[in-house]
Amino acid sequence: MQTHLILLRGVNVSGHNMMKMDALQSMLESVGFQNVQTYIQSGNVFVDSEEESAASVGFKIKHEIFKAFGHEVPVVVVSKEDLEKCLKTNPFLKEKDVDTKKLYVAFLSNTLRTESVNDLKISQFKPDEAIIDGNKIFIKYAVGAGKTRLDQKYIEKKLNLIATIRNWNTVTQLLKMYEER
Repeated sequence: MQTHLILLRGVNVSGHNMMKMDALQSMLESVGFQNVQTYIQSGNVFVDSEEESAASVGFKIKHEIFKAFGHEVPVVVVSKEDLEKCLKTNPFLKEKDVDTKKLYVAFLSNTLRTESVNDLKISQFKPDEAIIDGNKIFIKYAVGAGKTRLDQKYIEKKLNLIATIRNWNTVTQLLKMYEER
């Protein structure tokens, strides 16, 4: 049995793609996923499955959400190793007196080359900062996520992929939940 963390993009945000997490949990259990557990209302879901392929699990969940709720919801599947790597390699954590409330991670559907930073044109968002690390982008917002143009829509458009962003508190909580499973 393989545990998968499913990050749904754009669920229950600003009145869009509304779905109750208990309804999502019931639906996922009804299609064969086990030990389904959600975290907060923004589309963080753990499932256990005989299927080891993250891509297959993500595709199935996306399809089942559309069938059950009528929402076209992008899905990114994150492994425990990816979350552990986030905690070990976030370069902003090395800064003295860093405000973790301004730290975010964009989880991506594809792995990027380091050169992709040029495609993002991050320098135009100063004083916000971002560093690409494979299938993640570590972000440090100067003011906050609500006051920047360096958001999920911009990242997806520039890099032609799916991205979903979580704040640092959520990332650390999701790893804790992974470890408790």
